[in-house]
Amino acid sequence: MRFAVVAALAFLTVVDLFAAQAILPALAGAYHVAPATMGLAVNASTIGMAAGGLGVAVFGQRIDRRRGSLTSLAALAIPTLLLSTMPGLGVFTALRIAQGVCMAIAFTLTLAWLGERPPGRGAQGAFAAYITGNVASNLFGRLISAWVADHFGLAANFWAFAGLNLAGVGLVFLAMRPEPRVMKGGMMPMSAWSAHLRNPVLLSAFGIGFCILFSFIGIFTFVNFVLVRAPLSLGMMQVGLVYFVFLPAIFTTPLAGAAVARVGVQRALWGGLGLAMLGLPLLLLPFLQGVLVGMVLVAIGTFFAQAVATGAVSRAATADRTAASGMYLACYFLGGLVGSIVLGQLFDRSGWPASIAGVGTMLAIACLLTRGLRVVAQPSSPA
Repeated sequence: MRFAVVAALAFLTVVDLFAAQAILPALAGAYHVAPATMGLAVNASTIGMAAGGLGVAVFGQRIDRRRGSLTSLAALAIPTLLLSTMPGLGVFTALRIAQGVCMAIAFTLTLAWLGERPPGRGAQGAFAAYITGNVASNLFGRLISAWVADHFGLAANFWAFAGLNLAGVGLVFLAMRPEPRVMKGGMMPMSAWSAHLRNPVLLSAFGIGFCILFSFIGIFTFVNFVLVRAPLSLGMMQVGLVYFVFLPAIFTTPLAGAAVARVGVQRALWGGLGLAMLGLPLLLLPFLQGVLVGMVLVAIGTFFAQAVATGAVSRAATADRTAASGMYLACYFLGGLVGSIVLGQLFDRSGWPASIAGVGTMLAIACLLTRGLRVVAQPSSPA
């Protein structure tokens, strides 16, 4: 399968996840709530992502990859359309959770489908394309959201994304060919759960994933409010354009497998996490250029670390890698939810510098947890 098709598949699968962050100030104004409250409502999709990841971990062996992806992406369009009615904040939050469940199922099943392809020269390229498409969704999803909301209003924003959800259904139908596979009955046995939870390397990786999205959510949720306030005072469309800071990460993230093969899991992770930490002080500067450089460094570092950690989970799992990946994703997205809550309160009560300090602390914890990955074997080829 060609690189562009796989990347587009990844893009359309999770484009709803973070796109709404670009219009957070406008949503907070429309609902007349504080940044932390609106940030929690928008990032409630991470609850659904965690639940969906665990669901696939338990029942994944029984779900047809293509049919499950088609159904979940078609279902995703329903809560997306309902968001356009601008319901009460409680319903808004519930619909974001429903979006997260649908996205997680499609995301995890598509990864499983790619992993079950016959090995060949294109296998590594397919995974690189999928990672690249996910990074691109962070950039172009925000750009689309900001542009549509700025020109046509908040309701039209959700209509546009419902259209993208249906485009994802069409692409899955065309790209994921139905193929016979042996479906295993029953749920994931408890022995597999306990084996993963007794594996200290996996536990370290789960903790690192928690810290990564905790930090990513903390920066790229609340920086939007910093950007629209003095002294930066950007408009909605300008905030959307700011997210070109993700563009370098589209090119650096696929290099994670080669970095692991060259220097090992630990050093590759320390490099990514350290780069993100270098960007934090720049986010406190009172001029846009410095903030943009800080955002670039945080984006490159966290996406790179996420790619390394995901590969470490696959190599460290001694049995049922699909289950281990589902558990990792659940911890990863749980970290995003906790980050939204904790850092939102810090932002509301103590300001942006307190939020930056919280992110720095969590990245430091991730660096310490990386010591637990020293026994992870290096891949024979970039993954």
